[in-house]
Amino acid sequence: MKLISWNVNGLRAAVQKGFLEYFNKADADIFCVQETKLQEGQLNLELKGYNQYWNYAEKKGYSGTAVFSKAKPLDVAYGIGKDEHNREGRVITLEFENFYLVNVYTPNSKAELARLGYRMEWEDEFREYLMGLDSKKPVILCGDLNVAHREIDLKNPKANIKNAGFSMEERSKFSEFLEKGFIDTFRHFYPDKEGVYSWWSYRFNARANNAGWRIDYFCISERLKDRLNSAEIHCEIMGSDHCPVVLEIDI
Repeated sequence: MKLISWNVNGLRAAVQKGFLEYFNKADADIFCVQETKLQEGQLNLELKGYNQYWNYAEKKGYSGTAVFSKAKPLDVAYGIGKDEHNREGRVITLEFENFYLVNVYTPNSKAELARLGYRMEWEDEFREYLMGLDSKKPVILCGDLNVAHREIDLKNPKANIKNAGFSMEERSKFSEFLEKGFIDTFRHFYPDKEGVYSWWSYRFNARANNAGWRIDYFCISERLKDRLNSAEIHCEIMGSDHCPVVLEIDI
């Protein structure tokens, strides 16, 4: 099974920049997107052979997620069962016979960590949500997790130690999540590989200089480890300030 995740930073804009060409060529079994920045009815995508599931933020032009799946799931859930966390369209869960697929766009802690308090609440509630799913059947989690876990996951770690996405608090929460029985699939295959990122600022010519961050992930329940085939980051794909990440797994 081939799964793809991509923060498109505005799906309408991404469509104008080649999203559909990549989507059709990739031919994924499940394709997840984050930061759609859409309200219902603002975009009609013709995706032949795919079931479409959308979670819109209450705020217009903000956040939002979608999942496109060839196979029809047994069930679909939106949010994580907590009203205070369900207003921004950040989570879609598809239940299949042998696993759960969770697509997430994790809240950003913002400049000067202005939203770090909320982010910490989110991390704890979301981890509990995932563990609840994992107690029933294995989980495949994908999306923009808005954290570079280790120093090799961004170009300039020392300069960003107190910035959103690389604060000790955020990194510790990700470590705690992994310790509960989950695997960062890219690091599973490439534990020490440097210089591979999934997001680059639009400022300072960052992408041309590969001054990026790896903040987009596929994470899986540990008991799926032996089913892994590959994990890739398609850095060459343009159309957003993020690039797609890919997982191939026998499931």
